[in-house]
Amino acid sequence: MRGEPSCPRCGARVRAPGLFADSWQCAAHGAVHPVQPIVPPSVNALSAVVGRTQVPLWMPWPLPVGWVFTGVACAGDDRSGGRATAVACSGPSPLGGPGELVLIAEELGVGLGARYAGIDGPDPGRSLRVEEPPAAKVLAAGWPTPLWQVRDAPADRAVFAGEAMGLWLWAVTWPEESGLLMYDELVLTDLRDAGSELELVPCGALSPRILA
Repeated sequence: MRGEPSCPRCGARVRAPGLFADSWQCAAHGAVHPVQPIVPPSVNALSAVVGRTQVPLWMPWPLPVGWVFTGVACAGDDRSGGRATAVACSGPSPLGGPGELVLIAEELGVGLGARYAGIDGPDPGRSLRVEEPPAAKVLAAGWPTPLWQVRDAPADRAVFAGEAMGLWLWAVTWPEESGLLMYDELVLTDLRDAGSELELVPCGALSPRILA
């Protein structure tokens, strides 16, 4: 994902709009909203995505103790604006060792969340255990938001998904045990509404998870 626009579903190189197509094209997935090149985490990087996205940019705020912002991704171009966003944060896992969290907001069918979740996608579909009680609950922009566990995800991560503000909200943690974070009723802020507090976000090194 890092150096050039790529497919949100598979990470492959995409072809820009041209004579024969008016949208970005992936050889495997057809028309897509391209993931833009990822830059090192900084307040400026966050501000750039805030200025272009049409969907929320979720971050736990305040961040858990010891956690920092470690990357941001956005799918969409100058014409469409951001149609999916992903924010990575890193810090101490509840059971010890390092933990990683990626929060994704996206429109139906974009496929960025499924990519980080490690499932086929583009949406949770039958992998979402909605017949069971929600596994976690967060407060997203002030609204209680249930999240269900996503089955079929790789064993190295915990994946949750639900709906917030009419869009998919995914939470993916590494390792799987870091999913315990989601049971603490995290408070998620849409950084588009953060105003001057955006300057207070602590930044760490770029997470390899946001590049996956």
